[in-house]
Amino acid sequence: MNTETIYPILTGKRALVVGVANEHSIAWGCALAFRKLGADVVLTYLNEKALPHVAPLAQQIDAQLLPLDVMQPGQLEAVFATLAGQGKLDILVHSIAFAPKADLQGGLLDCSLDGFLQAMDVSCHSFVRMAKLATPLMTEGGSMFAMSYHGADKVVPNYNVMGPVKAALEASCRYLAYELGPRDIRVHAISPGPLQTRAASGLKDFDHLLSEAVSRAPLGELVDIIDVGNTCAYLASPYAKRLTGSTVYVDGGLNIIA
Repeated sequence: MNTETIYPILTGKRALVVGVANEHSIAWGCALAFRKLGADVVLTYLNEKALPHVAPLAQQIDAQLLPLDVMQPGQLEAVFATLAGQGKLDILVHSIAFAPKADLQGGLLDCSLDGFLQAMDVSCHSFVRMAKLATPLMTEGGSMFAMSYHGADKVVPNYNVMGPVKAALEASCRYLAYELGPRDIRVHAISPGPLQTRAASGLKDFDHLLSEAVSRAPLGELVDIIDVGNTCAYLASPYAKRLTGSTVYVDGGLNIIA
């Protein structure tokens, strides 16, 4: 029997995880999975109000903690300047999204231009900006992930403006995968099933989405943040070195149901 010790597969890697708001965040599931497999993790927090919720989590996994509000000029560049001064980066997770409440809860026809542009900037274009800043730090190749949802591909009632925005995000992942492939940088959109996160609470009738996911998904149960984190950890590992440009569903098979 082979008794060789298997070391954590992400040892020596460094991951930047953007979007942890509390212990229920999808980004937190990613951070936990990366750390469990040996990676060093850098977390960001949105503002001083969020800091008390994120700081204990960072301490739990011995993660560096940096402020980041992508709508504040210069903050994104400051994060990557700090990282550049510390060495390479191997993994990037973008798990942030925003739309003004009135624009999110109204139909697409009633979405204001300002609301649409703000949703697109925070939820989509900020990933492109992060990718541009991260690329020079991924000197040994790397992996980038952006969180999407099935509403990008099919109409999900009450998802409204976020549907077109997430569709743009998924397309951006494919184009970035094409552009960054020669640098050995892989890019994926991750599409979890409905999860009870703070961001999801802004969607009308979200409880119905949760119950429907359980009843319709082939596996018959909800996914959790660890399922999403483990998927990203696998895709960031050498086991997935030939995979890029995909939208990966972590939803118990719900996406295959008509």
